[in-house]
Amino acid sequence: MAAPLDGQHAFITGGGSGIGLACARAFLAAGARVSLMGRSLERLERAQAELAALGAVHVYAGDVGVEAEVEAALAAMNARAPISIAVANAGVGGLAPLTATTDADWQHILQTNLSGTFYTFKHAAGHIARAGGGAMCAISSIAGVRTHRFMHAYAASKAAIDMLVRTSADELGAAGVRVNSVCPGLVDTEIAAGLFATDAVLKDYLDCMPVRRTGVPADIGNAVRFLCGPESSWITGVSLSVDGGHHLRRGPNYEPFIRPLFGDDLAEGRL
Repeated sequence: MAAPLDGQHAFITGGGSGIGLACARAFLAAGARVSLMGRSLERLERAQAELAALGAVHVYAGDVGVEAEVEAALAAMNARAPISIAVANAGVGGLAPLTATTDADWQHILQTNLSGTFYTFKHAAGHIARAGGGAMCAISSIAGVRTHRFMHAYAASKAAIDMLVRTSADELGAAGVRVNSVCPGLVDTEIAAGLFATDAVLKDYLDCMPVRRTGVPADIGNAVRFLCGPESSWITGVSLSVDGGHHLRRGPNYEPFIRPLFGDDLAEGRL
């Protein structure tokens, strides 16, 4: 019996570690070949070696916040084999009170997370349509669904990604391109290491989850694989929460991070 993604080619940004690497594993296990884009060639080559036994893996070093680099990466990888799946995963985070958020931090987070997703969708859509149709998926966040105090730029970028997913899905369905997103909760990745290392914050997260455990990258990779596979062929424009039910409750309490850096007043919303 053929694997569900035999003959498919998945392009994944931020593919060198964490959720992106887990997505690559899930796609390879389903029979697809994968192409990984990321800023660090060294990290990409480590991922390529780690995944080599599972199937064909190509890598391209570039910055998703630079449109020309995303366009070039997609063109180069499409030349190897037609791309039918694109996953906009690359992202960065940051915590600061609103009045202490710098313009540089705001611009960097929005450019990487939101513009990087936009560039991926913009330049992948035509390749996917010409390949006969397929799917695109963005990695959003529970921070785009529930308020996360002190996470202004990140939360705004993720909420915007979910609307970009819906507008893109509405427009591109006629071209045979489905578009969805996954909204992870707290997942054990490099970007979340500080949350896991702070007992009070970790406990607060767990207290907000009906399924009281943190996520692992495979939880997200498997969800992305589903949304890009034949099992979800009638699903588009959806933002799927994969968070142990955290979206049913409230956002986390980051005051233990904020107080030492910015003081009690800003941690408690006093200006």
